[in-house]
Amino acid sequence: MTGAVGEGKGSGERTAYPASDWTADGLLALKGDLTISVVIPAKNEEATVGDVAARILTDVGHLVDEVIVIDSDSTDATVDAARAAGAKVFSAMEIRPELGAVPGKGEALWKSQFVTRGDLVVFVDADLVDWGTHFVTGLLGPLLTRDDIHLVKAVYDRPMLDDSGNEEEQGGRVTELVARPWLGLHRPELAGIVQPLSGEWAIRRSSFAGYSVPVGYGVEIAAVLDTADRFGVEAIAQVDLGLRTHRHHRHDTLGLMAVQVLAAADRRRVAAAVGDVTVRETVDLTQYTRGTAGLEPHVTAVAIGERPPAQSLGMPAHAERGTRAESR
Repeated sequence: MTGAVGEGKGSGERTAYPASDWTADGLLALKGDLTISVVIPAKNEEATVGDVAARILTDVGHLVDEVIVIDSDSTDATVDAARAAGAKVFSAMEIRPELGAVPGKGEALWKSQFVTRGDLVVFVDADLVDWGTHFVTGLLGPLLTRDDIHLVKAVYDRPMLDDSGNEEEQGGRVTELVARPWLGLHRPELAGIVQPLSGEWAIRRSSFAGYSVPVGYGVEIAAVLDTADRFGVEAIAQVDLGLRTHRHHRHDTLGLMAVQVLAAADRRRVAAAVGDVTVRETVDLTQYTRGTAGLEPHVTAVAIGERPPAQSLGMPAHAERGTRAESR
């Protein structure tokens, strides 16, 4: 059986485990004393977050110990929908307020370390439309069956939907135009990772707590690079989850994501060459749209800062029990 990044290179060999290799009941028998947290970062996802949380609780609730939604300043009914589904909901802004708050997906995942207690943590995006709870069992499988695996990345087909719900094309544009070319240039040993930016992944808490975490969309590429650097390429496994359908993102918003991915990757490349580097908090991205006066520049300050390893803030292997600050 293959599935780790360093495996599956031979003819006819698979580069990813099939998710069907594991069931919730089968993994429950392997779980032992380990605890499992499922974390769902969400911002204005009232239409889907409730279904994601409810299905996990219903189908694999006997396997996982908690389902946590980290809300990033939603202005819609995301919090109500998640809580109605049975998830515990926390505001990223209110978790460890003495540490401050920064907008961004990576910030939500970093803050989740202070309100969860799982030895194993599964991250699942809140905007899933076509999916199954085999996402959870599939991602947990390698961690519960192989002690040498520290990070598990999802592999799936990603049809994109337009505003009418019709399929446009395959997603993963930032992956194909930014992440994969960067890995090919600078980290060719990681070229076997099919979807380095996939939003569904699982990790050992003890590993994640030792990583610096980008506050934005650089969090996924950073976890891949940090795991490979600390534990070796073979410590990363991949699981084929089949199909993941999500909504279309405008190309201009993808530019912001691309900046964050490149910033996280380049910081690690430079640090490896010259030692630690000073991390800028923002970078200005200039984009253009045609207006009445011709092409008009629009400048966005993109957050590219990073949070320190959670364990450096006095956090033990398990999350501190007294920092729940559940949102109201």
